[in-house]
Amino acid sequence: MDPELTPDRAALRSWLPGFLALAAIWGSSFLFIKIGIGELHPLHLTLYRVGAGAVTLLLVLAVLRVRLPTEPRVWAHLTVVGAFGVAVPFTLFGYGEQRVDSMLAGIWNATTPLVVLPLAVLVFRTERLTARRAAGMALGFAGVLVVLGVWQGVGGTHFTGQLMCLGAAACYGVAIPYQKRFLAGTAHSGLSLSAGQLLTATAQLAVVAPLVAGAPPAPTGLSAEVLASVLTLGALGTGLAFVINMRNIRVAGASAASTVTYLIPVFAVLIGVLVLDERLTWHQPVGALIVLLGVAVSQGLIGRRRPPTAVAVPPPAADVPSTVAGPSTVAGPSAVAGPSAVAGPSAVAGPSAVAGPSAPSALR
Repeated sequence: MDPELTPDRAALRSWLPGFLALAAIWGSSFLFIKIGIGELHPLHLTLYRVGAGAVTLLLVLAVLRVRLPTEPRVWAHLTVVGAFGVAVPFTLFGYGEQRVDSMLAGIWNATTPLVVLPLAVLVFRTERLTARRAAGMALGFAGVLVVLGVWQGVGGTHFTGQLMCLGAAACYGVAIPYQKRFLAGTAHSGLSLSAGQLLTATAQLAVVAPLVAGAPPAPTGLSAEVLASVLTLGALGTGLAFVINMRNIRVAGASAASTVTYLIPVFAVLIGVLVLDERLTWHQPVGALIVLLGVAVSQGLIGRRRPPTAVAVPPPAADVPSTVAGPSTVAGPSAVAGPSAVAGPSAVAGPSAVAGPSAPSALR
């Protein structure tokens, strides 16, 4: 065994299980959403899952003795992120899955980075637009058109459901750069900020859900299957998944952890086919591959310039003394946030996924 490879393999074993577990958790979220909306209004489903996620993270905070933020300014920003990163996109995915298959919703979640980048560049000014990123966005949006199957015409409930899922990804596109612009520089931990997002989202949903969908049904009136789905979505997909994502970032680095975005739609499709007996049409996986290729290009994972190689320079002649500058330091690739752990499979959301899929992006 080459001793130089041993540390790399050990490092891989330290974070790969958590990486795969996170992709499976966020990818399966779309299955549990599909089950949940069988008995619950999308707003009620979101209220229950976010509430369960908030309780889970509060318990984690208590165990770790981490405090929630206290500044009113921070809570004001958390209210915005809670709406666009949690409450609205989770609800839109619920509405969308009333009209489309769960695996198609998972595919749309992968578009989060393509929405994050233009908003981060033009609105929040947290990123710079380069030719490579522009090319990646163009390629990704071409993939979006393929997934939609625009040559078949537009309209109908199926098309509307796809637009709702795309709208959920667009919400992550607002939440992720907003969080980077206004919350990333605070002294609070990511865990406490995520708990704050879930708390503000729960409060918002507790007000809106009864006004739009009526009083939520009592949990005791739900079937065991739906109740288990809601608890899994909340405690696992919206709560503990963020803790796993934080560990992945700490152990593997932000860039490596963010590539979970590419596995989420794979798990969503496999679970949809195997568990729900869903069927794909040819253009949906083809479009998804084009979207992921565009995301990879925009994030610099494909087409990145290699650093210049060192060239041996012969020493100057003894009778011509000269001073030679040492090698310059070249900055490495910037870390790109993965899907939002609280948004999900955001990932944005994420899916930043340039941003995600903060936690649920998990989601989802």
